[in-house]
Amino acid sequence: MKRRINVPFKGKEAEELKAGDYVYLNGTIYTARDAAHKRMYESMKKGEELPIALTDNILYYLGPSPAREGQVIGSAGPTTSSRMDKYTPDMLAAGLKGMVGKGKRSPEVIKAIAENKAVYFAAVGGAGALLSKCIKSADLVAYEDLGTEAIRRLTVEDLPVIVVVDAEGHDLYADAPSKWRKE
Repeated sequence: MKRRINVPFKGKEAEELKAGDYVYLNGTIYTARDAAHKRMYESMKKGEELPIALTDNILYYLGPSPAREGQVIGSAGPTTSSRMDKYTPDMLAAGLKGMVGKGKRSPEVIKAIAENKAVYFAAVGGAGALLSKCIKSADLVAYEDLGTEAIRRLTVEDLPVIVVVDAEGHDLYADAPSKWRKE
């Protein structure tokens, strides 16, 4: 099923998505990779305020390459999601509703996604140049010293993603092979 979703999420939109759905994201999402996750996690543990609100928002595991002249952003392909797994359950508990990356998630993250009625999307790895065309603006928000791993606010238009883990904990990567073997 193909759906267009405005983000950040409103209401129970994340809960309505199912593993395997094709989705086009429109609106505001934030970038955050390993170093930004570590800083946010440490701030959360100290009870400090985060530089962005996690509630109902989506984090794109992205460290963009520098923009060429006339472009908003450079290549914008996803990074491997499992590198954020140790931080993700706490971020989901703090209200995060979605993540975009590539690759499998740990059983602990899948459980936390279901418990918090969130969703994990995959973007196509290796298609960063094409994905960057869906980004209409990119503004530095926090952790400038991290360079490409700084947090950026992105305005996206029809960013193509696939629901890999839905709010019920269904995992496309685990479930699809057996389905296709049967067919």
